[in-house]
Amino acid sequence: MILSSNNMFSSFLLMIYFVTSFQLVVSASYNHLDAYGIEANALLNWKTSLDNRSQPVLYSWGNVSNPCVWVGIGCDQTGRVSQVNLSYNGIIGTLQYLDFSSLRHLRKFDLYRNSFYGTIPSIIGNLSKLDYLDVSRNDFSGFIPGEIGLLTEIRFLYLDHNHFIGSIPQEITYIKSLQDVNLGSNMLTGSIHTFIGNLTSIALGLYSNQFTGHIPKSIGNFTKFEIISFYSNQFSGSIPPEIGKLTSLKILDLYGNNLTGSIPSSIGNLTKLNELTLAGNNLSGHIPPEFGNLKSLVELRLFMNNLSGHVPKEFDNLVNLQVLSLSVNNLTGRMPQNVCLGGLLRNLSLHTNNFVDNVPKSLKNCTSLYSLLLFGNQITGNVTQDFGIYPDLFYVDVSYNNLSGEVSPKWAKSHNLVGLVMSHNNLSGIIPSQLGDASQLHVLDLSSNQISGEFPKSLGNLSFLFELKLNDNELRGNIPIEINNLLELSHLNLAANIFNGVIANQVESLSKLQYLNLSKNMLSGSIPLQLGQLQSLEVLDLSGNMIIGNIPRELGQLRRIEEINISHNFLSGSIPLSFDQCLSLQSIDVSFNQLEGPLPNTKAFQNASFEALRNNKGLCGSANGLDSCPTIQGNDANRRRGKQFYISIISPVLGSLLILIVAFSIFLYLRRRKRVVEAGEIIQNNDLFTIWSFDGKMVYENIIEATEGFDAKHCIGVGGCGSVYRAALSDGRVVAIKKLHSIEDRIENLNSFTNEIQALSEIRHHNIVKLYGFCSHTRYSFLVYEFFAGGSLASILSTDDKAMEFGWMKRVCVVKGVANALSYMHHGVSPPIVHRDISSKNILLDSDQEAHVSDFGTARLLKPDSSNWTSFAGTFGYAAPELAFTMKVNEKCDVYSFGVLALEVIMGKHPGDFVSSLFTSSPSSSPFLPSTSTLSQSMSRANSILLKDMLDQRLLIPSNDNVATEVVAIAKLALDCVRRNPESRPTMQQVCVQLSKEKKYLSKLLPVISIGQLYNQMY
Repeated sequence: MILSSNNMFSSFLLMIYFVTSFQLVVSASYNHLDAYGIEANALLNWKTSLDNRSQPVLYSWGNVSNPCVWVGIGCDQTGRVSQVNLSYNGIIGTLQYLDFSSLRHLRKFDLYRNSFYGTIPSIIGNLSKLDYLDVSRNDFSGFIPGEIGLLTEIRFLYLDHNHFIGSIPQEITYIKSLQDVNLGSNMLTGSIHTFIGNLTSIALGLYSNQFTGHIPKSIGNFTKFEIISFYSNQFSGSIPPEIGKLTSLKILDLYGNNLTGSIPSSIGNLTKLNELTLAGNNLSGHIPPEFGNLKSLVELRLFMNNLSGHVPKEFDNLVNLQVLSLSVNNLTGRMPQNVCLGGLLRNLSLHTNNFVDNVPKSLKNCTSLYSLLLFGNQITGNVTQDFGIYPDLFYVDVSYNNLSGEVSPKWAKSHNLVGLVMSHNNLSGIIPSQLGDASQLHVLDLSSNQISGEFPKSLGNLSFLFELKLNDNELRGNIPIEINNLLELSHLNLAANIFNGVIANQVESLSKLQYLNLSKNMLSGSIPLQLGQLQSLEVLDLSGNMIIGNIPRELGQLRRIEEINISHNFLSGSIPLSFDQCLSLQSIDVSFNQLEGPLPNTKAFQNASFEALRNNKGLCGSANGLDSCPTIQGNDANRRRGKQFYISIISPVLGSLLILIVAFSIFLYLRRRKRVVEAGEIIQNNDLFTIWSFDGKMVYENIIEATEGFDAKHCIGVGGCGSVYRAALSDGRVVAIKKLHSIEDRIENLNSFTNEIQALSEIRHHNIVKLYGFCSHTRYSFLVYEFFAGGSLASILSTDDKAMEFGWMKRVCVVKGVANALSYMHHGVSPPIVHRDISSKNILLDSDQEAHVSDFGTARLLKPDSSNWTSFAGTFGYAAPELAFTMKVNEKCDVYSFGVLALEVIMGKHPGDFVSSLFTSSPSSSPFLPSTSTLSQSMSRANSILLKDMLDQRLLIPSNDNVATEVVAIAKLALDCVRRNPESRPTMQQVCVQLSKEKKYLSKLLPVISIGQLYNQMY
């Protein structure tokens, strides 16, 4: 019994143990399920708050109860949600409805490349175990919350490419675990001195913000730094020598700041550097010889500074270089001779300096070359002997130097070669026929040399050739018929050679030809009729030949032609009447021929200078320096009979007309009296009535009468604040009347009304619409402007026929006119005026298609003692992106709008999402792009799009060098103006200066330069 009792007791204890263990397991399971449900509910509540278009992406959320199998969700070994990875999904929504406190086990939170907006909630600080946070490339705005400093275990923090404002929270610097920090491409401001003082990370990206001040000397204390990317800010002062202490540094990018002084020699201590970019600053002095210590350097960019002196011979040590750009400086002496010793060099850009002596020796065997830009120096050498075979070569430009020798057949072995430019040298010999094998050539420019021989027929094989310049050489013989095969040819210049024979039909198939210059040769025969088939032709120069015969009437049928020079020939007869319809013609030169008879009745002929018409047989007309054309005289009897005939016919007509005039006058008198009575009634009860003088004749009743009480048939446009009417006044003048909308919208419209009066009363500029007068009253409120017959820029660009007549030079002038107007508003009056609504609908063109800025209803005077904060105004699609999250208005808002407008002018349509979709990247390789060795997807796309393909396809690509140069310059400035960071945009004064500067070398880039290259200023 005792044993039995003991056994029973043991069994009882064992039962209690199992029951207790089971209860603990069950309890733990229930606790786990509760946490499991809390996480799932938090995610499902967040999903519900997202945009409807985002719901299909998260289709699996809620279909099963276990969140660990949902799209983008990962769990740890205990089944807790540890990862939320929704990158690359295009999700639209905010974080305001995500309960971070329910996701305490989260270690990775990745929303890269979506469309999230709003602020980062401070509750994110509850994610105490978070290791990785990436919300980059979204639309987040507001301030960066200081609570991020509570994420004590975080190592990777990516907030780049958003719209964050303000300074960097100091709390971030106390996170000791941080390794990578990227805050680039935001709107952050202030100094980084305090922020950088406590960092322990190894990668720091602050690029494309608005940081100012000096780079602190304390940066030298952080020897763990491997990556520093500060490009596109407003840092000033010198580069601190202490930066040489960062011996672990692999990438240093200070591009596009305002740094001055010399380059510190201590940078030579950074022996692990792979990429060094100091370009786009105001650095001066010599390149330190200590750069020779940077033997790991792969990319070195020092272009666009004020560096001088020689390139140190220690550059011979840089055997791993793939990219070297020292262009646009004041460097002298020899180019680095052994720059390709390592055989890895891809891009060599040394152009626009003062280099002398021979071509670098190592280039002959540099088979890795992709781009070679040596133009604009004084280098010597033999192009046959000093250059080798480059199988990967894409573009070469060695123009404007002192090179000699013959054009080598070896260039044809560069099967990917798009551009070969060797103009303005001392080349001799013949053009090798093998060049016809370079099948990808777009540009061939051998002009201004001493090349002789004949035009190779094999060049007719270059089916992609866009630009061919062989002018100013000693080529002779006939122009081969094979030139007809160059169907893509837009620019052909064979001037100043010794070509002879008749001008046959060699160019009749070149339907895309815009520029044709055969001047200063020994061509004979007559002008072929087939030239009239080249309907794309804009410039024709046949001067200085031995051409005979008449001018064919077909030349007057060239609908795009702008310039014709057929001077210094032996042409005879009269100028064809067909030129009366040649409205596009702007410049004509027919001097030194044997022409006679009257000039055509077009502006080009009537405004031509005497020099352009002189030395002919008997031209006559009203042009300067010419005799009047004789009139046909009849005999006296005929004159008398004619007089009697006219009297018998005209007398009854005049009598009837007199009766009609009297009757109409009585009608107008009675009607006008009625209007005056009405006006008198209005004025007696007026709130405000002010009318400005228009030669003493503009009175209220004239306006009412001319518009028939603002009848709809006189309306020529309707806007947000009012309608615009065309009014022909009794004195013969035509004005535009902007009448405010109805009384219901009076307060808002009256603000616009007074804004416009205030702004236009302060300014007087040729490219700004002139305000003649205004009336403000309870019945009618209107403004009176000068009238422009050309209509708005928007209407021209949206109509194919008008757009095709709106040529490149006219477009260039419009862009310059708008730039001049804005520069005057921003810098020529005090206080400055910001327009706030620059768009194509608010640019009016006169009969000469000159631009005038209009519609100042949203304009603001920038008062120096005011914050200048405002509500949103303007036209979506033109408004600066910062206005989406801050309403502080300044001149840079107009600069952005101008950039969009300039792109619209050259593209022929509004750029739409073009800007935001392409330009979210940076000028150089950076650790904060997807890879340090490759460009981002967006910049790869930008680099794949040629500028010429983005231009208005209704027009032919500019063929004239000057016009092409202007278009490229406008494209470059427009891209600068639409930079996301307002501080990175130029001022309108700087834009005007750049537009007025002599711009060398740009025209040669048009056929080959990509949008990405233009945006990044890599030339």
